[in-house]
Amino acid sequence: MSSVILVTGAGSGIGKLSAEALARAGHTVYASMRGIDGRNSERASAMRAAAERDGYDLRPLELDVVSQPSADAAVAAIIAEQGHIDVVMHNVGHLVIGPTEAFTPEELVKVFDTNLFGVQRVNRAVLPEMRKREHGLVLWISSTTTKGGFPPFLGPYAAAKAAMDSLAVTMSYELTRFGIETSIVVPGAFTRGTNHFPTAGRPADKETVGAYSRYDGLLDRVGERLSELTPDHADPQAVADEVVRIVGLPEGSRPARSVIDFVGDGAAEVIEIAERMRIDFARRIGIADLLSIEKPQA
Repeated sequence: MSSVILVTGAGSGIGKLSAEALARAGHTVYASMRGIDGRNSERASAMRAAAERDGYDLRPLELDVVSQPSADAAVAAIIAEQGHIDVVMHNVGHLVIGPTEAFTPEELVKVFDTNLFGVQRVNRAVLPEMRKREHGLVLWISSTTTKGGFPPFLGPYAAAKAAMDSLAVTMSYELTRFGIETSIVVPGAFTRGTNHFPTAGRPADKETVGAYSRYDGLLDRVGERLSELTPDHADPQAVADEVVRIVGLPEGSRPARSVIDFVGDGAAEVIEIAERMRIDFARRIGIADLLSIEKPQA
């Protein structure tokens, strides 16, 4: 069945791959990004041209997640055109790299503004309509940094992703009685196929960065080792394919989590234990019905 889907951060990487794969699977997909008439105009034009050439429904959409009016306007535009939104995919995110001490509190706020608060702005725009219809899927793109091992100098990013992941779990309980499902896709590290690392932000405090010179080259060595551990077939397209699979599953059968990790940083094992304990605790405190979108009997 075809769905109307909003994908955030769809200008590149996993977001772009997922938006294209979903559209090819027959869904109507709004690929949102900033500056579709400016900085991302070429990307938006290329998306439109490919969709027209290949006959699928992929629509670039202006959405800046650091602005509530922008999120509201984007969602309103989709509803005006389609009447509803079936799926929102929270993919937008920005990586920053550097000694955690070197980031000012204001810089940390900017990281959280995109990776966490931006998600909440989109939720506040899209969830009222989903609750009204008692139907929908919130699909979160998390990271194995929230559960598995990860190298140093990713502190602000990992903290923001962990906060987002926690928000996803909490909201999964709160939305289930409205018939809204939650799935959390957890990608591992990909050393090729995305611009995640090449476009990463850095702290402005060069003096403090310099104080950590004894670690110079460490992240490069970690990256080289990750590349060595990553099999040749590892491709972020696998994440997009999993997104398509989850969206296409019947309501009530979608997984709470799905890990796509080619390196093996331990996240899958931790998640397996954590999910088992989460289910057990939910049963013990009498909220097991919130683990399913099945509505309680009247």
